[in-house]
Amino acid sequence: MKKTSPNPSRESSLFSQALIPLLFVLIWTSAFPAAKLGLLDSPPLLFLSVRFLIAGALLLLWSAAVGQLRWPTRPEWIALLVVGLFNHAVYLGLSWVGMTHLSSGMATLIISANPIVVSLLSRTMLGEPMAPRQWLGLFLGFSGVAWVVQGRVGGPLDSAVGFAQVALALCALALGTVLYKRWPVNMHRAASTGYQILLSAAALLPVALMMESPAELHLTPRFLWALLWLIGVVSIVGYLLWFSMLEGQAASKASAWMFMTPPLGVLAGWWVLNEPLHAQDLWGIIPVALGIALVTRSPSKA
Repeated sequence: MKKTSPNPSRESSLFSQALIPLLFVLIWTSAFPAAKLGLLDSPPLLFLSVRFLIAGALLLLWSAAVGQLRWPTRPEWIALLVVGLFNHAVYLGLSWVGMTHLSSGMATLIISANPIVVSLLSRTMLGEPMAPRQWLGLFLGFSGVAWVVQGRVGGPLDSAVGFAQVALALCALALGTVLYKRWPVNMHRAASTGYQILLSAAALLPVALMMESPAELHLTPRFLWALLWLIGVVSIVGYLLWFSMLEGQAASKASAWMFMTPPLGVLAGWWVLNEPLHAQDLWGIIPVALGIALVTRSPSKA
């Protein structure tokens, strides 16, 4: 019998469809406890502004080093500004301010509802079809999130104000996700992401200086560790993986992986920040995993 050689394109496809999303989810989840640590030594908007300035500059330097940096056209500037504001400045600004009134686990749980909002927006703004199997997957994912959320709202670490701020952040992220698909910019991914982040820094820094005092920012080892992690791992690696996922598949499929952040988020909050962990948090991963499988599975395998 003739042996069949491995198919490199198939292996690459499997890697992009499973391993890249899983790596993204781990990085995305790690941002919440890292932010909570950094916020102990810095006001949220100043912290974000510093992070954006450094991360954006590094991404543009990287793009220039590989000979892929170019000046955007006027329509591209507009797209980069709008998408960057929703994906970075508004989303992270609101969620980080909200995290001063919420546990990192609860913030993770709220943002994990992103697939629901993205799917609804994608259907109306992008015309992405949704099969009954995928709607069932969204329902299961949301059920898993709801299972983990129950009993946490109104707890000692959470407030209604923080909940509302992070919920608005969720809407900004979902809209930014859909607009990224609707207004694609044909540019090196590092350059595109770098421009988005620097434009967000330019918009956020004046607001931060008006609302917060630089004297409250303390360069402790804890702050520097959180800053380095959020710049190098989350802003650079994490967002490059996220935009790679969006470019390679429907927005609803890519965002479905965020359902994994609730169980991982509460585990990270428990491990890093000693936040409470309940048995129901772990059980929630079962419907979440089933939901992701239903949403992301190709129709030929249904």
